[in-house]
Amino acid sequence: MEKKPENCRVDNALEIIVGKWKPIILLHLLQEGTKRHGELKKNLPDITQKMLTKQLRELEKEDIIERKVYSQIPPKVEYSITEYGRSLEPILDAMHEWGMNHSLHKSKKEMQQDDKIS
Repeated sequence: MEKKPENCRVDNALEIIVGKWKPIILLHLLQEGTKRHGELKKNLPDITQKMLTKQLRELEKEDIIERKVYSQIPPKVEYSITEYGRSLEPILDAMHEWGMNHSLHKSKKEMQQDDKIS
């Protein structure tokens, strides 16, 4: 398939996974399996309750994660990655790898600039 800029759909993908928390939520669910809301909150101590709920709802709306509610008292809700959501794993892995390489690239460049100044 030829990739023409005018037909680019990268923006569609980014709308779904971009954000400070979504990739980390997805990685927790991909690597650790099903999680309760409280477990996700413990894994992301800096996220607010409101933001976690918002991010989970957006991912659920896109069929990336599944929310399962158990009818019991107290209520129990679990989140897991859908089979469709698993298709994001290679993308997230590639983004992680690129991010690591970019950090190294920036560090090397900063060291080179520091050497020129010295």
